[in-house]
This record gives sequence, C-alpha cells and structure tokens, in this order.
Amino acid sequence: MCPQCGDVVEKRTRMNKVILMGRLTREPEVRYSQGDNSMAIARYTLAVDRRFRRDNSDQTADFIGCVAFGRSAEFAEKYLHQGTKIVITGRIQTGSYTNKDGQRVYTTDVVVEDQEFAESKNAAAGNSEFQVAPSRPEPAAAPADGFLNIPDGIDEELPFN
Repeated sequence: MCPQCGDVVEKRTRMNKVILMGRLTREPEVRYSQGDNSMAIARYTLAVDRRFRRDNSDQTADFIGCVAFGRSAEFAEKYLHQGTKIVITGRIQTGSYTNKDGQRVYTTDVVVEDQEFAESKNAAAGNSEFQVAPSRPEPAAAPADGFLNIPDGIDEELPFN
C-alpha cells in the first residue's frame, strides 16, 4: 500500500546479475568515446570453464563477451592481459545491428560492473618454468606438546604482541 495515497501497489523485483570467473582469451581492446567527456570502453572475452562436458561436444568452456566502461575499462587496459584469471560481476545486455550485408546481427554481452583478480601473481606465474620460493619460512611440525613453534624472524608479521 502506498503510504501517501493509500493505493495498492504491486511490488515487482527484477534482477539481471551475472557472476563469472574465467581467463581472458586475448588482450582487452580499449577505445575512447568522442567528445568533450571522452570515456574508455574496453571489450574482452572470458573463457569460462563448463562444469560438465556434453556428450557430443569437445568444448569445455564458453567464450563470453564482456564490455567495461570508464574506470573499469581503464583498469582493464592497464592491468588485464591475455590469460589473466578474473572474477566479474555485471549484467546481461542484448542488442542488435545491421551489418554491411544488410543482415540483422544480434549480440549478447556482459556489462561489467566490478572486476577482480582471481589468483595471485605468484599463482599466475606458476605456469612458467620456475616456481617462486615462499617469502617466509614454513613452521616446523608440532612437537609432542601440541603447540607449533614460531619460526625465527616472523615476529613482525604477527597481528598481536
């Protein structure tokens, strides 16, 4: 019920939310809009692994077109590269245009609202020929009294004193 007029108001909730995790298939393509307030527009494709494989298909991933605007696009231009694993949230947007042959082409993209790295630099570098050594010593096994020994030199990293 509307508090001002007393009419019955039907409440409708609409949701268009997408959460994806995948790897960029190539470098983001970034362009800038024309005009006084030019804005960055980044397009990239995410390869998102499928949970299950279909019997008749060798395809194990879906390739999903994404578009980011403004600061998100500038972030993509600066930090995202082919093979980077990211998590995005956004919304599905459909559209259409007429190509140069006069045929109607329908599009579906994810408009990126937020994007984050899904793995550390060290994990991403793990695909290379060498592994990065851990930056701090591993704790020794627990002695018979059940307490772990704290390695030397780690005192500064403890959250309490």
